[in-house]
Amino acid sequence: MRARKLLAVSVALATGVLATAACGGDDSEGRNSDGSVTMSFWHNASTGPGKAFWEKTVADFQAANQNVKIEIQSIQNEDLDGKLQTALNSGDAPDVFMQRGGGKMAAMVKAGQLMDLTDSITEDTKKVISQGSFTAQTIEGKVYAMPVAVLPGGFFYSKDLFAKAGIAQPPTTLAELQDAVTKLKAAGVQPIALGAKDAWPAAFYYYFFALRECSSETITQAGQTMNFDDPCWLKAGQDVQNFAASEPFNNGFLTTSAQQGAGSSAGLLANKKAAMELMGAWNPGVIASLTPDEKPLPDLDWFPFPSIEGGAGQPGAILGGVDGYSCSAQAPKEECTAFLNYIAKTDVQKAYYEAFNAPPVNSEAQAAVTESHLQSILTAYNQAPFVSQWLDTVYGQNVGNALNTAVVNMLAGKGDPQGIVDAVKTAAKRAQ
Repeated sequence: MRARKLLAVSVALATGVLATAACGGDDSEGRNSDGSVTMSFWHNASTGPGKAFWEKTVADFQAANQNVKIEIQSIQNEDLDGKLQTALNSGDAPDVFMQRGGGKMAAMVKAGQLMDLTDSITEDTKKVISQGSFTAQTIEGKVYAMPVAVLPGGFFYSKDLFAKAGIAQPPTTLAELQDAVTKLKAAGVQPIALGAKDAWPAAFYYYFFALRECSSETITQAGQTMNFDDPCWLKAGQDVQNFAASEPFNNGFLTTSAQQGAGSSAGLLANKKAAMELMGAWNPGVIASLTPDEKPLPDLDWFPFPSIEGGAGQPGAILGGVDGYSCSAQAPKEECTAFLNYIAKTDVQKAYYEAFNAPPVNSEAQAAVTESHLQSILTAYNQAPFVSQWLDTVYGQNVGNALNTAVVNMLAGKGDPQGIVDAVKTAAKRAQ
């Protein structure tokens, strides 16, 4: 998930992408009688510029490779994982699909559902995306997805609403964050937007408190052993409970969705109904789609999750995924891997950034990033001493869902910090 020393790939290479794409393999599956190929492609950009980006990218690739047709299906983000898992388990998986990595990807690899891309990554792509950037998409030395975006988490906030509340600088400590909440309330502003209806945004608070309370070794080992005996896991739950007791979240946060409509948590920030939101780096694009004029929020900025006194986590450690795309094990290898190499190209990555307002994985494309909040995100990410993927991704779907649900239950008054740890341990035991 680290190093970013990348070089550009000429646009002119697009027409020759298939000739240099894959190495070996049986490409007979998925071919039509005339030798052409039809592939299915699933992504999670269901509206706006993101959806338009994928439509144009696919059209451009098809124009350069006229023996290939790609059928696109855009799926709402919250529905994608469940539908994909059903399709994979039924043997009817899409040829190309969004990959979140971690334990979710490991389960797909174990089930033989993903194509090994290691030998199909072209030299041109390796010049554009360094080996370190493939870490999150690698298992036992084999690459199973092409990374496209760097998506660390932190607080997105309205500079105007902070100024209204007399907050001169973004918080750097938990005490300063709590003070900001108090000032925002006094100014008549809902401090933090939270879409707990979708569970995972609420669980982000547990993830980040765990990142601050637990050592990087403990975080890493838990992903490998599913052992949650360290007291830091309980302490993280207590931190969430104590923070929530100050009532920092929007009214009705338990029934608020994360990204769908003006009433979602992203919509509350987009429409100045709340001052900040803890979210991943895809958020600026979501917010932009929900402002009254459907343009980026002009006063949007970002700060990392604050430090906690006495925690064992490394200062500056950060959470966040590296979104990528995988080929299913049954996909036509040459064409599928050619498409993945194509979306790694610098011009495509720049278009990705412009469409999603999210930091691309390609460092030359990163040079085109002008927004201060995205530059802050990239700086924090590149300087982080430790980076973990989102914990529900690390632990896989079953354990991750149990964790997310337990956090929401506690926030709803139906559980406690010990219940979070117990739920994760029970789910981990069942998953073994």
